[in-house]
Amino acid sequence: MPQREAEPKQGKQDRGRQGDEKPKYVKERGSSQEGRNNKYIKTENRKSKDAEPRERKGKGTESLERQERKAKGTESLERRERKGKGTESLERREQKGKGTESRERKGKDTRSRERQGQRGKGTGPREQKGKAAGTKALCPVAAKCGGCQWIDKSYEEQLQAKSVRFRKLMEPYCRPEAIIGMENPANYRNKVHAAFGEDRRHNAISGIYEERSHRIVPVDSCLIENQKADEIIVSVRGLLKSFKIRPYSEDTGFGLLRHVLIRVGHATGEIMVVLVLSSPIMPSKNHFVEALLKLHPEITTIVVNVNDRDTSMILGERQQVIYGKGYIEDRLCGMVFRISPKSFYQVNPVQTEKLYARAMEYAGLTGRETVLDAYCGTGTIGMIAAGSAARVLGVELNQDAIRDAVSNAKRNQIGNIRFYQNDAGRFLLEMAEAKAPLDVLLMDPPRSGSSEEFLNAAVKIRPGRIVYISCNPETLVRDLKYLTKKGYEVGKCVAVDMFPFTDAVEAVCLLSNRKPDTKVRTVADLEGCYRIRDAKKNQD
Repeated sequence: MPQREAEPKQGKQDRGRQGDEKPKYVKERGSSQEGRNNKYIKTENRKSKDAEPRERKGKGTESLERQERKAKGTESLERRERKGKGTESLERREQKGKGTESRERKGKDTRSRERQGQRGKGTGPREQKGKAAGTKALCPVAAKCGGCQWIDKSYEEQLQAKSVRFRKLMEPYCRPEAIIGMENPANYRNKVHAAFGEDRRHNAISGIYEERSHRIVPVDSCLIENQKADEIIVSVRGLLKSFKIRPYSEDTGFGLLRHVLIRVGHATGEIMVVLVLSSPIMPSKNHFVEALLKLHPEITTIVVNVNDRDTSMILGERQQVIYGKGYIEDRLCGMVFRISPKSFYQVNPVQTEKLYARAMEYAGLTGRETVLDAYCGTGTIGMIAAGSAARVLGVELNQDAIRDAVSNAKRNQIGNIRFYQNDAGRFLLEMAEAKAPLDVLLMDPPRSGSSEEFLNAAVKIRPGRIVYISCNPETLVRDLKYLTKKGYEVGKCVAVDMFPFTDAVEAVCLLSNRKPDTKVRTVADLEGCYRIRDAKKNQD
């Protein structure tokens, strides 16, 4: 007889029975493999009724069929459903109803009607994907750059949106004329700026600052920038390594090249390259110029600008001409204008001609008027007005711009215009205190609008007409609110799209004096009245 082993624990029902023969367990002897498994085998004298309570309680052995299925690694459909491994019973699929699709197809193409109702029509994944693909095709860095806010809109949609917004802003004052758009709205910027830096591997990169940050987004070409200017910037970046010039790092303060500024004459084709350095010492600058000119012989002048301050301003105070004459010229409205690195000159010359033509129409000059061109820059609009006015005065705070304006007047042989370096508000107030005559005020302030001092002086001197050119309709409306309270009324206005693919728009507005002109006109020595001591120096 085989030796009896210790009995496993039995259920309460087994232990409670008296007089029944207990089932015997015998360890199976045989192969080493079987010995390792240490299986227990029940003897034949086990009673079948002992197994029934075990099966009911789930503590019994598994059926031979189930053991085979388990040995093969498969599970019943029921168990798979409980585990939730992605399969569904036929009954459950039928309950979901007809027209459903597989998860794979749902993820790619469709959206439930509920979600469509929440997000609105026309915003399905296909359309969103199509818009994203179209935007990426036009500009791969549009999402990071933020410069072209409306690159995903057609040009017709852009014009419509700008027109609606401008009309709402001007609604309290007058009904605007139809917006003036561009025929070809691409590559219109004649002034291109690129910031330089390094990536994590210390390779030189150039591009545009990410929106609201100083992180550089690498850009080789831009939809709205002059193509030749973009090519020159890429060439400058390619020359840095061979000349051992490192881009400047704002974090460490080390490096030489901070920015590159390109200005292009739209009509003349002249090109100026401005290298903004952190130090006035540029190693092998003559060889660098030769290498750059070999790549781009169309460059007419190269200027080194030194910006050694910790500032967000691009250009510094000092500069040195290392090739050419240090400025370029361009033709606009039939006149030639000189443009230096710091001069203000409209970045879209095609639309600038349309803008200035409408401003002259609003001014209504007859040849007898005295005109003041405030914030005159290089004197463009004042010189255009000089052909239809008795005399024109231009005032600008930027010394380089005034120098260019004086040169421009001589270059175009205009004798009835004079330029003064001064703050526009202070200058106009001095005119008002001197009771100097002024018939038409042309004003083109910065985006922040006119100062309170300037508007007070304008109301005090009270010109018959004010032609307000604005690059920011919000500040235009703010200034109109003040001027209309002081006796002026808005007669005409129009928006001009100077900056396609962006949300910015330029505007021209005509204001007329409602009060009769009671001033006594006198002929005065204007230089004496205005007390501008620097006038003769600037003229020379």
